[in-house]
Amino acid sequence: MSEKPVLYAVTSSQSKGRVYPQPQHSYRTEFERDRDRIIHCSAFRRLEGKTQVFTPGWNENYRTRLTHSIEVAQIGRTIAKALDLNESLTEAICLGHDLGHSPFGHAGEKVLNELMSDFGGFEHNRQSLRIVDWLEHPYPDFPGLNLMYETRLGFARHYSPYDQPERDNFKERQCTLEGQVANVADRIAYNCHDLEDGLRGRLLNEEKLREIRLCVEAQKRIEADRLTDRIVRQTRTAKTIIDMLVSDAIQTSRNAIVKSGVQSVREVVMRKEPLVQLDKSSEKKLCELEAFLLERMYHHPSIIEVTDKVEKWMKSVFDKLCKSPDQMPRYFQSMIESQGLQRVVCDYMAGMTDRFCLSLVEERL
Repeated sequence: MSEKPVLYAVTSSQSKGRVYPQPQHSYRTEFERDRDRIIHCSAFRRLEGKTQVFTPGWNENYRTRLTHSIEVAQIGRTIAKALDLNESLTEAICLGHDLGHSPFGHAGEKVLNELMSDFGGFEHNRQSLRIVDWLEHPYPDFPGLNLMYETRLGFARHYSPYDQPERDNFKERQCTLEGQVANVADRIAYNCHDLEDGLRGRLLNEEKLREIRLCVEAQKRIEADRLTDRIVRQTRTAKTIIDMLVSDAIQTSRNAIVKSGVQSVREVVMRKEPLVQLDKSSEKKLCELEAFLLERMYHHPSIIEVTDKVEKWMKSVFDKLCKSPDQMPRYFQSMIESQGLQRVVCDYMAGMTDRFCLSLVEERL
């Protein structure tokens, strides 16, 4: 299946391909196949049981890592389509960008990194690559999902204020424009849906939103609707901010691409700075919202209370599995000789849902 050629967009014919060559599919492009492989892998399904901000099970209305990834993909496709980029590649990166997240969100990632400090550390973007390159095993002829190079590059170059990967084997300074879209889409998604979830969970004071310019601008846009229902008003505020930021990202990025004069994917990935971006004013406003959420939500006493427990829980499970690796599935036990005990335990734990990890804690207690 052919794709519309755009100078700076990635097509299957331009790609650096797969590590293990495979024949083309009769009716799907290579990046559509990547998207589908991610959706059907077990690591993707387990995102349903992993913390975004609220631990899964608190309330079915709050986001999990899975619903977050789906929302990122929706925003990413919208931006990619407007910029004439490869929507399927964008969607694949968006759907898979959090595959490597541990249970209990960033708190769990921090603990795993500390536990692995003498064994190479832990960072969820590198773990996403490890999952698609090695740990998933649906095919008999090769390890991993055998994804296209540019999809994997998108995972390796996934940046946000909370994602700063440092070590990898890729030579490119940037990911493709499709990967850059995924970075912006992720940032827009988590800020807006964390805002909505925080208001719904009453961790955030709605009156305090008057201090945040993005919220003030959004609420002015919906004033004419005279919304009286609290939940509807909060949802509309978050959705309006998404629309504002997506519109800005499209126009700003389109202008930046034209101004740069890039004529190929190679020129894109070797640039020092990304081309998909927000304008300076919107960037400042989004940073303001991020600072507000960090102070008022992520550091809220009820969230910190759980975070403080995560270190004890995960250290308990890590020690338990290192002492008794036979409690892991045989697939993981078989990798200990080649990968090392601690790395395999880390791989196993990183794939756990919050609930499964807690079940192992309870077994020990």
